Amino acid sequence: IAVIGSLGDVSVELGGSAVHAPFDGRVEPLEGDDCVVFSTPEVPAYLFRLCGLSKPAVGDMQQGDKIGRGQMLQFAAMRKQPDGTWAIVEPGLDILERTVQQP
Repeated sequence: IAVIGSLGDVSVELGGSAVHAPFDGRVEPLEGDDCVVFSTPEVPAYLFRLCGLSKPAVGDMQQGDKIGRGQMLQFAAMRKQPDGTWAIVEPGLDILERTVQQP
């Protein structure tokens, strides 16, 4: 059984559209999952988890670069806590819009 959403995730119907890097940053795969994590020095206390993309690109990205395409995106923002752990937080609408809209 695959968990495709949880508390704090935002699901966006893409209909095959592309997802783009919201800032300059880096995309890394999550082991044993169909998700990637996007990080950026522009908002260093946050990571963005993107699930549901088909064959996502990994590595360094420039703002607007295509990360991948999919039918349904599960998007989660994670904020680094003072103890070093990560907590899922509500993503800012502007970051979500940058991710799913054409640059």
